[in-house]
Amino acid sequence: MTIRNLWRLLLYAGLAYFIYLLLLITLQYIPIRTDVAFLRIKQEEIQLGYYRVAFFAHVFTSIVIISLGMTQFSTWFRRRYVGLHRIMGKWYVGLILLMSGPSGMIMSFHANGGLIAQVSFIILTALWMWTTWIALRSAQKGQYNRHRNFMIRSYALTLSAVSLRLFKFIIANTMELPPMDTYRIVAILGWTINLIVAELIIYRLNSKSERS
Repeated sequence: MTIRNLWRLLLYAGLAYFIYLLLLITLQYIPIRTDVAFLRIKQEEIQLGYYRVAFFAHVFTSIVIISLGMTQFSTWFRRRYVGLHRIMGKWYVGLILLMSGPSGMIMSFHANGGLIAQVSFIILTALWMWTTWIALRSAQKGQYNRHRNFMIRSYALTLSAVSLRLFKFIIANTMELPPMDTYRIVAILGWTINLIVAELIIYRLNSKSERS
């Protein structure tokens, strides 16, 4: 096994582990419960009918979306299972544009951390839906490099569900900040760092394509 393949294996293993942790969080809400995990500090909001629908729609679809996206960037998977790649991609796009994105936008207006966090999550959700839509349209037009680039951006934003919690854990264990200050910071870092990494990956892939 080459060093490159080893890094890929470790990356997928790490991502699978974080998806597992997210699944454990999601399972706490089944059957529908409003007194566990994150909802323990959202008791006022969860009384609102539209917020309750948005929350559970977002939570239950997000774990599916992040799992679907995990395999979409594997060259081996795409070449061996072309039809399955397309089906999973359609589910990924459909769930974001029709369910998780709109419900996430509703939740953004009620985010903890005040205006800073709310604006950050609104921007995140808007970019998430936009990059996913452009990725879809690019595939439909046969613009596969553009499709790949925007899918990378889309999945980077999808992974904000992971990075937000990771940054929160790091900050909470290395700095003494009030909880809401920590949440404002991770509300921004959770997706901006991901997009920076995504752009570096895209730049590397585009440079490689040009050299080829």
